[in-house]
Amino acid sequence: QVQLVESGGGLVQPGGSLRLSCAASGFSGFTFSTYAMSWYRQAPGKERAWVAGISSHGGPANYADSVKGRFTVSRDNVRNMVYLQMSSLKPEDTAVYYCKAVRGEYERWGQGTQVTVSS
Repeated sequence: QVQLVESGGGLVQPGGSLRLSCAASGFSGFTFSTYAMSWYRQAPGKERAWVAGISSHGGPANYADSVKGRFTVSRDNVRNMVYLQMSSLKPEDTAVYYCKAVRGEYERWGQGTQVTVSS
């Protein structure tokens, strides 16, 4: 099984930046590089929505239109980490952000980290 722990959330002013991190761990034999990773977010009163994804070996990333050009997803397969660099933040980016690991039919979510964009 995979365990995911997000960090890096907080309060930031509009136009500011934050970098979220997601640390992955597992039992003996766990190979982080075999999992595709994604970021999702859930705003108050809304459904969880996909934000960005990156393939298992760090190939081209994909982004939701709402964050394209402002967010960048990356991964470090040596440190078993995935990151979401967020810039030009807007109040509508306020949400709990989750990372997700997927390999075949297996998927695992982290517990989430709160991002609040407000002046």
